[in-house]
Amino acid sequence: MANTDSARKRIRQTEKRTARNRARKSRVRTFLRKVELAIAAGDKGAAQEAFKAAQPELQKAADKGVMHDNTVARKLSRLSSRIKSLTSAQA
Repeated sequence: MANTDSARKRIRQTEKRTARNRARKSRVRTFLRKVELAIAAGDKGAAQEAFKAAQPELQKAADKGVMHDNTVARKLSRLSSRIKSLTSAQA
């Protein structure tokens, strides 16, 4: 257990930051799930809309340091290519 005032404050700050980061990660996962469901349904239009909504959330997570920049880039790239493949399969 923390003994000094500064150590107690650090614990409080860490708890707040952890809660905030957990909420951000959860929000990102929700947006990604919507894209995944649209892709699984084969609905290109819905998938594109969900992807457009998910992009800023992922970028925000990277900016805030919740997710690594390259992780976000990789996820966006893979989702984008999967959405594009929906068109070629239907064409």
